[in-house]
Amino acid sequence: MNPLIMALLLFGLALGTAITATSSHWLLAWMGLEINTLAIIPLMTQHHHPRATEATTKYFLTQATAAATLLFASVSNAWLTGQWDISLMTHPVPTTMIILALSLKIGLAPLHTWLPEVLQGLDLTTGLILSTWQKLAPFALLLQIPAANQELLILLGLTSTLVGGWGGLNQTQLRKILAYSSIAHLGWMLIILQFAPALTLLALLTYLIMTSATFLALKHNNATNINSLATTWAKAPILTALLPLVLLSLGGLPPMTGFLPKWLILHELTKQHLPLTAVLAALSALLSLYFYLRLSYAMTLTVAPNNLTGTPLWRLSPPKPSLPLATSTLGTILMLPLAPAILTLIYF
Repeated sequence: MNPLIMALLLFGLALGTAITATSSHWLLAWMGLEINTLAIIPLMTQHHHPRATEATTKYFLTQATAAATLLFASVSNAWLTGQWDISLMTHPVPTTMIILALSLKIGLAPLHTWLPEVLQGLDLTTGLILSTWQKLAPFALLLQIPAANQELLILLGLTSTLVGGWGGLNQTQLRKILAYSSIAHLGWMLIILQFAPALTLLALLTYLIMTSATFLALKHNNATNINSLATTWAKAPILTALLPLVLLSLGGLPPMTGFLPKWLILHELTKQHLPLTAVLAALSALLSLYFYLRLSYAMTLTVAPNNLTGTPLWRLSPPKPSLPLATSTLGTILMLPLAPAILTLIYF
């Protein structure tokens, strides 16, 4: 793709997210979401592959449905209450419709079925943008909406954590596994959204760092399925040694960074007298941890079949790790000791 066109599309992504995140009027927020969607569609179809075109079509139809529902709900709220302000949503029906529309936009269960199929049809770079940057604008709106319907948010969050855990168990494609991982992490953020928005932001930040590290590492090794993980030791042995730690951090295992948001969210849920919700969320994390361990096993404890006619991977010049890959990997593994400072920033 032409660098000028690429720069224009990335500028459109940033502009749409900034407009949505800084707006207090529903029409401006809707406009930012539409700019965001229209900017990423050419990025999704840049390889002109039938699978990419199919994924782009599914993504466009899903996002158009969510945007139309959001616009209808905001107009209905203005008609019923006379208010266009995002933070003054008082009527329960438009508020519920907007929450469901934003859930469809980011892929929360049970409105999640488009996300694994779309992510599977994209390359790893565009998949990284879809899994990280595209979550920022809808979450900015979810954080501004008054939490009037607590049961709906808890139900969506718990469903997402359970579906994200169960859905990834029988997958062999890494992009689909990361899609279900995204669904599970978004569920954790939504569960705690109404009780401690600061913890939602913390969980979102750690999710962005961990997912970026995973996508960049897979792109560095050009791995798209579980079988291809067995050859990564010959391409980048040091990164192959670190990637299981990144995956275990995604699963929320101490002493990695991913344990921090889960620990704080479970602590806050017990303070809010929701022990059953906390137990179900913790059990769903075990499901996710299983397929992360499966990936780690395939990467470190298995050897790829020998192909005598092919060029040995260790004879090829390995690609050099990039600075974003190095920083995100270190952030994924080593941020847990900063927990006291992070807690100080959150609660004071």
